[in-house]
Amino acid sequence: MNLDKLTRVDRRIVFLLIFIGTFLPIVFTIGLPVSITPPVRDLYDKMESLNEGDMIMLSFDYGPTTAPENAPMVDAVLRHAFLKRLKVVIIALFPIGSVTMAEQEVSKVAGEYEATHIYGVDFVNLGYKDGGQAVMKQMGVNIQGVFPTDVSGTPFDEIPMFEPYRTSGDSVLSYTDMKLVISVATGIIGEWWANLVNAQFGIPVAVGCTAVSAPKYYAYYKAGQMIGLLGGLKGGSEYEKLLIDGYGDRYPKMRAIYNDPKVYSAIKGMDVQTIDHMIIIIFILFGNIIYFLMKRQEKKLAQTGM
Repeated sequence: MNLDKLTRVDRRIVFLLIFIGTFLPIVFTIGLPVSITPPVRDLYDKMESLNEGDMIMLSFDYGPTTAPENAPMVDAVLRHAFLKRLKVVIIALFPIGSVTMAEQEVSKVAGEYEATHIYGVDFVNLGYKDGGQAVMKQMGVNIQGVFPTDVSGTPFDEIPMFEPYRTSGDSVLSYTDMKLVISVATGIIGEWWANLVNAQFGIPVAVGCTAVSAPKYYAYYKAGQMIGLLGGLKGGSEYEKLLIDGYGDRYPKMRAIYNDPKVYSAIKGMDVQTIDHMIIIIFILFGNIIYFLMKRQEKKLAQTGM
């Protein structure tokens, strides 16, 4: 056997296999098994425990660079909230979060429910506000003081969803009106929600983060400062799995969305990662096996004096 030839596999073969391993799971739903972890289950169960009309806050604290991981989480959480008929207050503390991410993802998911959900009545996008922790603290007192208009400039008092909290009334919109705050974040912003908003105001907080950030967020989850955590594509795929299993039969349109080749999802992303990693591992094992066989062959040749 010419082992030396096997060590010189054309790299284009490797590239082709990686391309196939990336392309096929996106176009054709493979549906590799998805195991559910406690942090994801806890967030899903918390959402399930909320009643129609309850208000949650969803903060877009990420940008385009982490969208492949963060966007599927947002889509799944929004779909869940809309199916539960929750009121969703959307904000952004990351500069590009409202300008691109929120507008793009909210319009996409809201379009799936346009017959039953109305902007300003069922959900509202208040836009981006600079200031980080200072903004978080002020929202604990008065959200209107931080966001006097929505993202398109509509005054707070003219938004139907906020009718009970108009300036002329006695009630003020703050964290106490939120049953849950979810931050889908890159960087440190998600930590602020846990160590400031949850710690100071006692509001349940959950975070969806990139995989590389997940280990540090587990500390907050274990400490009870977060009621749930979606870590990277894995966490997003778990939430999608729970959503499909819980609502897919009642809402076949939603199940069809996740099976649509044109729709990117965390489950598809995890299928791609799994298959590509398997291909890479096979080539690594192949290379090591050939290496040891060559060493063995050289040793035999040396012993026979050839």
